[in-house]
Amino acid sequence: MIYLEMNHVKKNFDDLEVLKDISLTVEEGEVVSIIGPSGSGKSTLLRCATLLETMDCGDLSYLGKKAVTMENGHSVYEKPAVLGKIRENFGLVFQNYNLFPHYNVMRNLCDAPIHVQKRQRDEVEQQAKELLYKMGLTGKEKAYPCQLSGGQCQRVAIARALMLNPKVLFFDEPTSALDPELTGEVLKVIRSLAEMHMTMVIVTHEMAFAREISDRILFMDQGVVVVEGTPKEVFSSENNRMKGFLGKFRDK
Repeated sequence: MIYLEMNHVKKNFDDLEVLKDISLTVEEGEVVSIIGPSGSGKSTLLRCATLLETMDCGDLSYLGKKAVTMENGHSVYEKPAVLGKIRENFGLVFQNYNLFPHYNVMRNLCDAPIHVQKRQRDEVEQQAKELLYKMGLTGKEKAYPCQLSGGQCQRVAIARALMLNPKVLFFDEPTSALDPELTGEVLKVIRSLAEMHMTMVIVTHEMAFAREISDRILFMDQGVVVVEGTPKEVFSSENNRMKGFLGKFRDK
């Protein structure tokens, strides 16, 4: 089943063309990684997919339900009530966690399920405890984000996204703000989600991790998808831009 479908997406910021006719399909249980140099449009594509940015052209669907349609060459968004229901299909983990600093860990996890999804507090709190256990964070329920390491904050952010039971989980460079040791903690969690066949779209600079975990990889450069395929196909590509990017990565 197709969980996410984007067709002919274009996005400009004033005179800067950031996305140039990009299409993306993600099927149930698939892990898709998006790689490429800074400024290639990776994060903008994710923000369009999660309705944080407005597309200029293109359409967007989740599980066959249209969030955005193309009319007369422009993107037309559904009404807020429809978009609100569609948002329940996905979760997003940001680079810098975006936890509420004045909420403790438990409240960060439980606030949206209780007040937005109107679920029972007992059920929500039980789910939160189970997720914190899976994230290796048992005992941190009453801690505030300022009392946690970066790796712990990012694991709380992943747990918070999972609390809403999303069909698709997006990661926008989830380890870019972390040192190598803490990066390993977060990648271990994402790897475990992949083993559970969680549908994920991951923007990452971790090349070895992308190669290991992905079913499919998109290499973006200058607002277009230059190479797309299995990890083996992408990393062995003879495309000059791809080879140049991997060469810079290996030189670091």
